[in-house]
Amino acid sequence: MTEPLWRPTPARAAASSMEAFRRAAAEEHGLELHDYDALHAWSVGEPEAFWGFLARYLALPFASPPRRVRSDDPMPLTRWFEGGTLSYARALLRPPGAPDPSAPAVVALTEGGDERVLSYAELSDLVARVQAGLERLGVGAGDHVVAFAANVPETLALLLACSGLGAVFASASPDFGAEAAAARFEQLAPKALFATIGYLYGGKRFDTAGTAARLRERLGGVPAVALPYPGLDAEAPAGFTAWEAFLGAGGEPELADLPYDHPLYVLFSSGTTGAPKALVHRAGGALLTHAKELALHCDVRPGDVVLYYTTCGWMMWNWLVSALACAATVVLYDGSPAHPHDLTLFELAERHRVTLFGTSARYLHGLAAAGARPGERYDLSSVRTITSTGSPLSPGGFRYVYEHVKPDVHLASISGGTDIVGCFMLGVPTLPVHAGEIQRPGLGVDLAAYDEAGRPVRGEPGELVCRQPLPSMPLCLVGDPGHERYRASYLAAYPGVWRHGDLIRFTESGGIVVHGRSDATLNPGGVRIGTAEVYRALEAVPEVVEAIAVGRKVGPELAAGVAADEEVWLLVVLRPGETLTPELEARVRRAIRDGASPRHVPSVVLQVGGLPRTRSGKPMEVAVAKLVNGGQVQNAEVVANPEALHEIAAKAAAVRERSAGRAR
Repeated sequence: MTEPLWRPTPARAAASSMEAFRRAAAEEHGLELHDYDALHAWSVGEPEAFWGFLARYLALPFASPPRRVRSDDPMPLTRWFEGGTLSYARALLRPPGAPDPSAPAVVALTEGGDERVLSYAELSDLVARVQAGLERLGVGAGDHVVAFAANVPETLALLLACSGLGAVFASASPDFGAEAAAARFEQLAPKALFATIGYLYGGKRFDTAGTAARLRERLGGVPAVALPYPGLDAEAPAGFTAWEAFLGAGGEPELADLPYDHPLYVLFSSGTTGAPKALVHRAGGALLTHAKELALHCDVRPGDVVLYYTTCGWMMWNWLVSALACAATVVLYDGSPAHPHDLTLFELAERHRVTLFGTSARYLHGLAAAGARPGERYDLSSVRTITSTGSPLSPGGFRYVYEHVKPDVHLASISGGTDIVGCFMLGVPTLPVHAGEIQRPGLGVDLAAYDEAGRPVRGEPGELVCRQPLPSMPLCLVGDPGHERYRASYLAAYPGVWRHGDLIRFTESGGIVVHGRSDATLNPGGVRIGTAEVYRALEAVPEVVEAIAVGRKVGPELAAGVAADEEVWLLVVLRPGETLTPELEARVRRAIRDGASPRHVPSVVLQVGGLPRTRSGKPMEVAVAKLVNGGQVQNAEVVANPEALHEIAAKAAAVRERSAGRAR
């Protein structure tokens, strides 16, 4: 077992919200819950007692009490807190612990320098004005409202306004093309479209009026409203109502109390290997899950300031804004994290006294590669917690944070997905942090790693599964009335068990290592290995900024789509000015042989200018594997940098052609 990089002091652990919850649960139920592991065991061993107590402890605003915690129906038919009614909007606008309506709810920032602060009272008034406009458009309970939207307060107010009326919200970032956004929104037959018609990113102005107009046309000419963007006076396209003309009178917003399972919003899968799945998430499930993760696992308290770098096309935006339910101030930043310089986010953290700083593994790895030293440049004394997600944070990434960002901070790598609008595993503020490991499964999450026979394994990679229902699992998929697609997507591999599609390993310390997507694992010589080992080994090669390892099928085809063997291909992005020389390639292979195993050593190493990523920043291993094997990527519009696909396809084709020539 490796020595931890950080351990909370006894005083800090004792003062955490997680410890307060542990003590309260033990006292309430007369249990000996000595530590987090005992608390977690109780949470999955007695799920009804746990979830019921959690809802009371977090003061979920039930207007009418539930008859029971959950039904006995198996996934995906499980129903939660039946008979209970609540308002997601009320939970965020009137949170316990924030009695002062003048307290700041939102700090909104753009890279153009615009800064707005909205109190809870001001946000509430804006929500009321948006609701008046929605009602004039005929929007009511159950209707869908879609937003092609930047990360600005108006988008948040629109979500809360929809929730207060019982309407269902869905969003996509304005950097999506019209086709990609339409592939999502067309599934919903929306009653209204809201669209950002211009935004700033990376020091450039982007005009999206034409895209918004094409999107409205694809949606059948629905009523459309132009969302404002600070500092840009873009003219609304034909058929769009200006924002100020859309707004109605302010006052008190409508905060309808609706069943716990009432739909809150629709989130979409990435859609890189097929049509995006439209996942309907229940209001109570999102609220309870986010409150648990933010208040307990991330130790967010009333008066805290939460900054998470995200866009409205990523579930982390939905997660971020729920911090209002913890009576925290939410920082909405719209723009590039690297403009005007690489440490912009840390500058904002210093200026606004951020307590929870949320980012991606890609961002931290990039700073490490560039030799950035944010801890030397900025006062980060307010930051108690740093969270990282989007892809696994490497051991070197962990060490970078503690050496060059802040030595005394709770660094929590977290992992879940759009599918559950939350986390399977995340940080625990009372436990030590080990390099490269997520600390523990979340409370209430019956997490396991399964081998191919469906047996739990520890100490070796296995499929990430969840053996019990969670309140944030989707209510349903749009267009899937019999739940056939739902079951095929998550429940077909292991009957009655949720399979998420990640490969994980439980460590000796009790933590979890994510080895990548299970459908992107490597299988050379019939031995299944994860890609994370390759990436960790490459930390010994400073010229490599990032990489993707995939398998290429070789040898005779044994069955449809099944080849006799597989060889490992490694695509690398190097530091500016570096070239993949024979000497560097040899060092890459040696580092992988020494740091992982001979089986991990790639047959082919290719230098590329960039790796394809989803618009939320996740590396696309599955898409790269398709290209390496001569396939095509569907829905390339959802790729943030489609030029990377073209480069990889061309270079992979050239290698395959040379290999075929040698074989002849």
